[in-house]
Amino acid sequence: MTARPASAEAAGVHEGVIRYWAAAKAEAGTGEEPYRAATLAEALAAARALHADRPRFAQVLGLCSFLVDGDPVGTRDHAEVELAQGGTVEVLPPFAGG
Repeated sequence: MTARPASAEAAGVHEGVIRYWAAAKAEAGTGEEPYRAATLAEALAAARALHADRPRFAQVLGLCSFLVDGDPVGTRDHAEVELAQGGTVEVLPPFAGG
């Protein structure tokens, strides 16, 4: 097992997975990818940067709802939604039906 730099641990940076669904999955070109971030805002900014060559990805992401470890984010500020080590962010685009 590789030790993490102390600065990352002190800053509350954690690793987990982002899962994309439906249109978000299509625009990302993958169903999931790792995150390394302290907050949802940081994880989403990194995802936008990673997929900068896919302009529709950022557009779709702007329409999505998010679950962090199964809990809906709702209208909370993404910069205040802390991520956990080994956590999961679900990216849910709007969809019809139910």
